[in-house]
Amino acid sequence: MSQPIFLPAGKLPNDLLAQLLSRYRTPQERIVLGPGVGRDAAVIEMGDRYLVAKTDPITFASDEIGWYLVNVNANDIATTGAVPRWLLCSALFPEGKTALDDVERVFRQLCEACLPLGITLCGGHTEISSSVKQTVLVGQMLGELQPEALVTPEGLREGDAILLTKGIAIEGTALIARELGWQLEGLLPPDVLERATGFLRDPGISVVGDARIAASAARLHAMHDPTEGGLATALYELAEASGLALEIDASKVRVLPETELLCRHYGLDPWGTIASGALLIGCASRDAPAVAEALERHGIWAAVIGRAWRGRGVWSRDEAGERQALPSFRRDEVARLFE
Repeated sequence: MSQPIFLPAGKLPNDLLAQLLSRYRTPQERIVLGPGVGRDAAVIEMGDRYLVAKTDPITFASDEIGWYLVNVNANDIATTGAVPRWLLCSALFPEGKTALDDVERVFRQLCEACLPLGITLCGGHTEISSSVKQTVLVGQMLGELQPEALVTPEGLREGDAILLTKGIAIEGTALIARELGWQLEGLLPPDVLERATGFLRDPGISVVGDARIAASAARLHAMHDPTEGGLATALYELAEASGLALEIDASKVRVLPETELLCRHYGLDPWGTIASGALLIGCASRDAPAVAEALERHGIWAAVIGRAWRGRGVWSRDEAGERQALPSFRRDEVARLFE
């Protein structure tokens, strides 16, 4: 009798996910974009427009969990070129540790995050449960767009430029500072911790604005939202979805000083650390300067970090010009801190 295979905490590895999706399939009627590695959201044909649907949980964070939920789900809608419109949320609170104020705080956070994005909280479920040890939120975000505006990772073309916005591990930086800041008092300068805690909103984990601005500057071929597993995982997902090889100039990838300090303290690699707040954009090389300039005009850092070429895999060139396979991460670096 075979021994059971126990999986570590974190997102299911992409190779295993791909196997399961190919093995277990359901009818795909009216599905324009279904489940797959590198796909941020589902797209469903609804007459003269597309409905875009996404679901994502928040399991690491406890502080500002409602803000995380809204923005993480809205980001994935935005990567398709759609506008996030409606949110449903299932909220599970731990039995014996939940006060009414705790529930109200989550509702307030959800509302405060929805309002600036024009999102309606239109339904969900709220429960006190003995099955969870901390609050868990699961969101389902819906958006819509005209068919001609759809952007998918499969649209990436040979020769396209790959742009990155803001920098990497923004969400990871905020998460560590907010959840583990008490461990860092006296070890890191107070101003560093204060800025890292503020990363949730500045530079922020939302890429809805990034996607809208980029799409207004040029015809985009692909967008992808780095989340669990960090930028490295997102690049491998984009390469898998597009069927192309990506060559990345590691020196062009921005790691903010606060991120560098926190990751170094805990022995984490920023490239594999949860990265909401960054957006990967694929467009024709001739359009890349216009996209970067449009983002910069709105105060959003952006740079071309690589190119898409015929082939497979993700390759990195260092400052010396040496080419090697980009390291991959079976699970997010932050997951090690919450075991």
